[in-house]
Amino acid sequence: MSAAPLTGRRALVTGGSRGIGAEIVRRLASDGAAVAFTYSSSKTEADAVVAEVAATGGSALAIQADAADPTQTGAAVDRAVAELGDLDIVVNNAATATLLPVDEFTPEQYDRLLAINVGGVFWTVHAALKHLGDGARIINIGSVNADSVPTPATAVYALTKGAVSSFTRGLARELGPRGITVNNVQPGPINTEMNPDEGEFADFLRPLTALGRYGKTSEVAAVVSFLAGPESAYVTGANVNVDGGFTV
Repeated sequence: MSAAPLTGRRALVTGGSRGIGAEIVRRLASDGAAVAFTYSSSKTEADAVVAEVAATGGSALAIQADAADPTQTGAAVDRAVAELGDLDIVVNNAATATLLPVDEFTPEQYDRLLAINVGGVFWTVHAALKHLGDGARIINIGSVNADSVPTPATAVYALTKGAVSSFTRGLARELGPRGITVNNVQPGPINTEMNPDEGEFADFLRPLTALGRYGKTSEVAAVVSFLAGPESAYVTGANVNVDGGFTV
């Protein structure tokens, strides 16, 4: 029987206590990786993810950190390295969504949205780079709203996800000589607690996809696992839409 594809790899996932992030933690662990993940405030959910992974024979470590705070982000990376021994995979999933018309944003709301969705990615990478060697993987979780914005009150959120997309491409070029790949997974409508596949908003979004349905968190995690594994070694700087045809 062959070994799991990520056996011996060490991963850090930001925002891994629920939704897409929790599913990524479960998938990487089931594929053999030792996984540390951050959470902001949902300790109960974080502990539940750790217990789920342990129950299936995997290894997961929950670390509390606010993605908007560079000091906490750096400390989380240091803790993950101390516990796991080093890092091979970094998944930047932590994000938030404030959906308001541009002229209704307060400076505080704008600053926090950028601090989490853009700053959290930047400072995690900034802290992790010294621990990443040849063959390492950086995988950002963006959004199809970087490319398509079919609803109002989404402009500033889309701004942050466009920044993640551009940062991915530039970082791929910068880190290519080190043998590190950098890719951006852009989910479309995915069934989560924050964005359920039932209700008025879901009824509006569903027909905008070519497949006519919401996606599953497991479908996003499968793509992340591929990009984290050995078969994706020649894929870098890519924006991979997992959106059921939302952007076609």
